[in-house]
Amino acid sequence: MYVIIAGCGRVGAELAKLLSGEGHDVVIIDKSRDSFHRLGDTFNGLTMVGNSFDLALLKQVGIEKTDAFCAVTNGDNTNLISAQVAKKIFHVPKVFARVYDPQRAHIYSALGLNIISGTMLFSSMLRDKIIESRFSSYLIESKDLGIIEIEVKNSLVGKTIQDINIPGEFIVSAIRRMQGVIIPESKTVLKNKDILMGVVKVSSLQEVRDRFHLGEK
Repeated sequence: MYVIIAGCGRVGAELAKLLSGEGHDVVIIDKSRDSFHRLGDTFNGLTMVGNSFDLALLKQVGIEKTDAFCAVTNGDNTNLISAQVAKKIFHVPKVFARVYDPQRAHIYSALGLNIISGTMLFSSMLRDKIIESRFSSYLIESKDLGIIEIEVKNSLVGKTIQDINIPGEFIVSAIRRMQGVIIPESKTVLKNKDILMGVVKVSSLQEVRDRFHLGEK
């Protein structure tokens, strides 16, 4: 993929290194040349000094052929403007913007932009850990569904997936074992110390906790 990243802060630099290390073509833009030191010596993409909503600069770095544009500077206004330019003017297929203000996140999401709110994400992660240490709703970005991990022991050993699924409330989607992660079938038999990863309705979380005897941790 050809990816343009606006902002070479901690998030932008790490994203650039990850994508570049996986073989993708990466361009990263920042107003400060000094920011590029975060990329280290192994980054083999292109760095460009300037504003990420500068039309001439964007054309210079090939935005017309870009598969994805990520605006992750430390300013909401810059990220939102850059994202709109990429989406509305250059019609980039995948456009993402990091936004700190949750109110703006809701507004711009309603306009069709893919918004990542670090404030909301971190708050959700903390909420999930407070509610249940094994539970993570942020993994699937939904207020209604989440992912919960359950260790197989005692009475669960020897049961099958269809024995423990709760239709409409809780479904096991994967099992982590010593040999690796598997996607189970309905007749897959559970082994001691398996880690079940299941999709659960947030409203049914207490029912699932009670059923599988998940005490507070």
